[in-house]
Amino acid sequence: MEKKWGELSPGEKREERFRRWLSPEGVKFVSPEAEELYRVRVTRLIDVIKLQEPDRVPVSLPADFAPAYYYGATPYEAMYNGETLRELWKRYMREFEMDIGVPPGGVCSGRVLDILDNRQYKWPGHGLPAGATYQYIEGEYMKADEYDHLIQDPSDFWLRVYLPRIFGALEPLRELMSLTNILELPPVTASLAPYGRPEVQAALQALLTAGREAAQWDGILQELGRDTLELGIPSMGGGGARAPFDFIGDTLRGTQGIMMDMYRQPDKLREALDRIAITEISRAITGANDSGRPVIHMPLHKGADGFMSEKQFNTFYWPSLKKLLLGLIDEGLVPFMFAEGSYDSRLEIIRDLPRGTVIWMFDRTDMARAKEVLGDNACIMGNVPASLLCTGTAEEVKEYCRKLIGVAGKGGGFILSPGAGINELKRENMLAMMEAAKEYGVYR
Repeated sequence: MEKKWGELSPGEKREERFRRWLSPEGVKFVSPEAEELYRVRVTRLIDVIKLQEPDRVPVSLPADFAPAYYYGATPYEAMYNGETLRELWKRYMREFEMDIGVPPGGVCSGRVLDILDNRQYKWPGHGLPAGATYQYIEGEYMKADEYDHLIQDPSDFWLRVYLPRIFGALEPLRELMSLTNILELPPVTASLAPYGRPEVQAALQALLTAGREAAQWDGILQELGRDTLELGIPSMGGGGARAPFDFIGDTLRGTQGIMMDMYRQPDKLREALDRIAITEISRAITGANDSGRPVIHMPLHKGADGFMSEKQFNTFYWPSLKKLLLGLIDEGLVPFMFAEGSYDSRLEIIRDLPRGTVIWMFDRTDMARAKEVLGDNACIMGNVPASLLCTGTAEEVKEYCRKLIGVAGKGGGFILSPGAGINELKRENMLAMMEAAKEYGVYR
């Protein structure tokens, strides 16, 4: 008798997710060769996640706005013309041999941001020139005394507090009453009355208009995703999550706010971090189930060496992050952490996870030491310097990759990739990375 999903062990769930990733339903590959390449590439990724030796080291090439810059377009064009974006990214993936697809998941519709009057970012055409990329405007989008609201009812906090602060068009939503006030008949009229106000109806209309634009944008991204699969190129983008400390420190309280909270209200901060971990587990599971891919991307910002002490990392950053990671692992998912900056002093701490269940992408971490500490526990990825890829020669890039593969690729469990996002790049350096993997990264 076949087991139900809830009866499967974490390992069994992961194997089932790997099976679905390896054999996606409804994909019409452009050729039998593309279908075979897809299976080879996904198998290569599954092998390194499991800490086994694949046929060769897989390579992840730069993404971000790189396809736009590379073909002479601007980020503005990519953000305001979905068809242009689709053609640029398709062309990019056709030109370079891709082990892993580079979908434009971080490229948002500029029109959606315009309609909602986003106040949290500057972007091309809105505060920045057409050739620039995003610029985050950090601030206290949650006040120090609002932790209880966030902890007790995150959705209500988001609707009536956070969204009105970051979107000018949604500011009237702060006038709404909590929907949980509607209990049977007596409170219905008072709770719904604010929806009759003209300014609230204008805010809701802005949501509807943005929703129509977002649906069109999402349709283009889905078409691009199908295009990519049909070419035989897999994606590692199964869904996303945020480290709880970064969730609060980046998005809500800001750097200054959360640093003050570590001293002024540490218990309340830890309670909120645990609450966010639960919501992020749910969000990531939904993304993976919708996409059919098991890998959950997680950029880590404020846990790097030098940002906080080891004691603070163990008190505030790691416990809630570990709770999140274990929750994802229990669901058969593969957390993929982009450890920005250096994690040299964190390696022994982050080793405390089940073997062969996660991917650590390192930016400036010592890869020899990362392999020594984590090599028998987790797949590691990185860390070809962005500066080298942008300004170095093909020979320099290939030599760096050769040495890196020799250190980090021993025994498998390694993906060759840049250490950080890159926008402006050299074609010959991209090719040099692939050549290095084929020449120096072959296991069998």
